[in-house]
Amino acid sequence: MVSIDRSTEAAAVPSADQGPQAPGSGTAKRQLPSFLVIGVLSTLFYLVLYVVARRFVDPQVANFLALAISAVANTAANRRFTFGITGSEGALRHQLQGAVAFLIGLGLSAGALALLDLAAPDASKAVEVAGLIVANGLATVVRFLLMKVWVFRKK
Repeated sequence: MVSIDRSTEAAAVPSADQGPQAPGSGTAKRQLPSFLVIGVLSTLFYLVLYVVARRFVDPQVANFLALAISAVANTAANRRFTFGITGSEGALRHQLQGAVAFLIGLGLSAGALALLDLAAPDASKAVEVAGLIVANGLATVVRFLLMKVWVFRKK
């Protein structure tokens, strides 16, 4: 006769609370890679928009336009791919909450451009872009935390 250890068998059967997770409830360990990929793509999109706009307008206006456009795309992509929220329910609210992250990023990047203008008024566009990359890196950390704990939080 074969003996079965029930404690091992019970551990292998998923419990009801291990089923599909609610939107936005994933772990940071699972969400971070998606957020980083979207962040890199959004930053590249932002930088391309900035460089193009910079040909026609001053740095602050170019920064605002590029950041505003890329922030909407970033929030939509993170909503879907990082936090697993589909459908249109709550999309406008999420974009409005994402606007807070946009304003923080705008403050950091506009501040970086203003400091650069004071410190090196004749800095090249490459130096402007480098400063914006640093400012956007800081804003990205804030954006993830805001999205995780406020915008796409588990209800």
